[in-house]
Amino acid sequence: MDSDFQPPPKGLSVLASVGGVVTAIIAIATLNFWSEQISLNTQTPAISKSDSPIPKVETQAQKVAKLDAQSVILPGKAIPPSELTISKAPYVAPGVGKLDAVEMATARQAWSYFQRNWNDQTGLVNSVDGFASVTMWDQAAAIAALVSARELNIISGAEFEAKLTKMLRTLASLSLYKGELPNKVYNSKTLTPVNYGQLDQREEIGWSAIDLGRMALWLKIVEAKYPKMRSPVQKVWQHWQVKRLTKNGQMYGTAVVQGKEQYNQEGRLGYENYAAYGLKLWGLDVKQALDYKSNTAFVNLYGQGVPYDRRDAKNSGANNYVLSEPYILDGMETGFQALPKAYADRILAAQAARYQATKELTALTEDNLDRPPYFVYNSLFVNGKPWATITDTQEQHNNLRFLSAKAAVGWHVLYNTAYTRQLFDFVQTNLKSKDGWYNGFYESLRQPNKSLTANNNGVILESLLYKQVGKPLTVWAGLR
Repeated sequence: MDSDFQPPPKGLSVLASVGGVVTAIIAIATLNFWSEQISLNTQTPAISKSDSPIPKVETQAQKVAKLDAQSVILPGKAIPPSELTISKAPYVAPGVGKLDAVEMATARQAWSYFQRNWNDQTGLVNSVDGFASVTMWDQAAAIAALVSARELNIISGAEFEAKLTKMLRTLASLSLYKGELPNKVYNSKTLTPVNYGQLDQREEIGWSAIDLGRMALWLKIVEAKYPKMRSPVQKVWQHWQVKRLTKNGQMYGTAVVQGKEQYNQEGRLGYENYAAYGLKLWGLDVKQALDYKSNTAFVNLYGQGVPYDRRDAKNSGANNYVLSEPYILDGMETGFQALPKAYADRILAAQAARYQATKELTALTEDNLDRPPYFVYNSLFVNGKPWATITDTQEQHNNLRFLSAKAAVGWHVLYNTAYTRQLFDFVQTNLKSKDGWYNGFYESLRQPNKSLTANNNGVILESLLYKQVGKPLTVWAGLR
């Protein structure tokens, strides 16, 4: 892992250079290069008229890129209004219940990441293996992992209480951006507010509403489930000055650009709704952010009508990624109370349909890479492009698309289908490391993405807790 890398916050909403929408898939530059090389020969005599030209050989990646480009139809098939409601009864997945030996081993393997990256001085967990910094999103993943490890009997009650108490005390005393809300990044050893990759230089760079929404949700789960933790949790929330976190029913974040603060609406369909639900649990007005209809359109991908946000980079300045993770988290934590299950159904179905057409197992979401550019969004659809892997500044890296371990495990515990079983089994076979679970498997490179992160391993642990308790985690904790 490059020691200078830090992942961006989930809620990054201000982009430095915003390009236009591209409606057709762009061929991968490296694949074009290799396609051209295949047809080149060393110097030979001129080919006579009777000789046949040497045919070009199409690579698997080129075939997939061509199918991906052909898979998109706009506008797509919308979900009927009658199906676009959130059920009063939270969704419970099929096949939930006691974990088998493989699943327990999977949970223990994920916990090894947190053992390795726990900071005794502060109680915070590194976002990336061996790199002492943390975001609030990743610290929420660490809380989820800690709760999961306790409930799955991987750690003792005493260890759980000691670790969680220290963590909450730290969160309740962090130096805040402008004295208001947690900075986007901290040095996890010194608790200094920093910029990405700059552990030794104090810098306040703003807050992420999306990151804080996930933290808010997990604080509520802990408060409801563990009576001893209610007072420490309340102190964390009371430490925050939440006035500017919401405005007119929307979530707002800040960024510091050339020394000046920018204050912007944050979130697009998926993460916006999921994070807003967390803030709603604390009584904030997020009515507009929870609206999953007004800004939604549909695109057909391999015959499946997939929901996406009309607010894209061209018309709003923010990327409208379609990703698996917000739907997985909403399903496991709330039982699809922030987003309709019908949206998640379509997003999983499109990925399964892609597998049927291309034979490439597909479970896409954002995560860290073990090589430049170090963080990408593996999107089903973004800014008019189908199946595009991009950075937050819209650089395209489709050659680094990867099957995500957390998405594979999460989809499996939520849906338990023959396709999701293949995803789960693939993770077991290909992505185990001695220090946790690797983030994923590169589709074109045919090798693991060996980045190790708190979020990947935290989501895997949380997924297995969900399966074990057999109900959404907010319900299990007593929030409904």
